[in-house]
Amino acid sequence: MDAPPQQKQSSRPDRGRRPRHWREVSPTRRGLVLAWWGFTLTFGFLRLLTWLIHIDAAGVGNVSAGGVHLHHYVWGILVLMVVGALGLVERSPRWRTWMGLAYGIGTALIIDETANLINLSDVYWEDSGGVSIAVALIVIGVVGSALAFTHRDGPGSDEEGTGGRGPGPEQE
Repeated sequence: MDAPPQQKQSSRPDRGRRPRHWREVSPTRRGLVLAWWGFTLTFGFLRLLTWLIHIDAAGVGNVSAGGVHLHHYVWGILVLMVVGALGLVERSPRWRTWMGLAYGIGTALIIDETANLINLSDVYWEDSGGVSIAVALIVIGVVGSALAFTHRDGPGSDEEGTGGRGPGPEQE
């Protein structure tokens, strides 16, 4: 009878292993990554779309209701309200992941108009409107760096809601 082949033992602990597949990433971390991607891509898309509207090249115009322009931060607030409500009632890993994407999109819709909210006037295309771009780039850089330089959780590491830190005090 042949003995099973010996597997090579790694001298490194498994703790720092990078996941090779999306499913190996904990649902919480997937939600954070999707929030970052949603924020980044939505911000870029919004800047492009609003610029095309501004130069009258998009073939579309501003969204209005009753003759009043609806800034896109209004839609961001609505998205975050829905994400918050769903977060209160739905806690499954799948929902947690996709709510991260919606959270990133809603946050980008708001952050892109930070300067308007600070000044309480439409300064989007003025020099002071650059505050929105600066804030968004800071968010993209800081959150992206935090995601890149923090521990990557393996499969099932956050199923108990412990943030990948192992069993909580009540489980030991």
